[in-house]
Amino acid sequence: MRQIILASASPRRQELLKQLIGDNFRVYSSSYMESTYPGLLPEELVLRHSTGKARDVAKHFNSGLVISADTSVLFNGELMGKPKSSEEAEKMLKLLSGQRFLVITGLTVLDLDSGTEINELESTTVWMDEISNEQISAYVRTGEPLDKAGAFAVQGKGAAFVKRIEGDFFNVVGLPLFRLGKILQKAGVSIFEGNLP
Repeated sequence: MRQIILASASPRRQELLKQLIGDNFRVYSSSYMESTYPGLLPEELVLRHSTGKARDVAKHFNSGLVISADTSVLFNGELMGKPKSSEEAEKMLKLLSGQRFLVITGLTVLDLDSGTEINELESTTVWMDEISNEQISAYVRTGEPLDKAGAFAVQGKGAAFVKRIEGDFFNVVGLPLFRLGKILQKAGVSIFEGNLP
């Protein structure tokens, strides 16, 4: 199997990639600094960030495939990243309570051997249940929302608030596996090779 590098320190993304291709990858955290780019649409911004992460990590390798992703919640035309405090997490959850919103991910796969760069966008619709202020406060006290885009983890206790999802569930966790699997197969990676007993 070709060398695969995940440009992310996220334990969730590492677990998802392992689910797809086994242990046949290495992790190299990006030092790319995310900035706001006035004039860019939210979808363009997550793609800009995923591309920036991949290119930053690619500088440290001569061959292989670099995978990166940038995930945010899109609500009322505004992006919600990770909350910087418990107060901000509560504010985000109050906004999302009882609402429908999108989770969007910019996904980049950079092939260092061919010079090919693939940038794709995945979008998943999420319906959030009505959440009481007491539930929000209790959830934030668990600490789970503090490093999650939109301040909730669908793969954790936050699942109790998610009524419905339309689209790729794994995209909401942080790595759209269906789309990534298709890209990897086009790049000549057998996603089943690393999962054989």
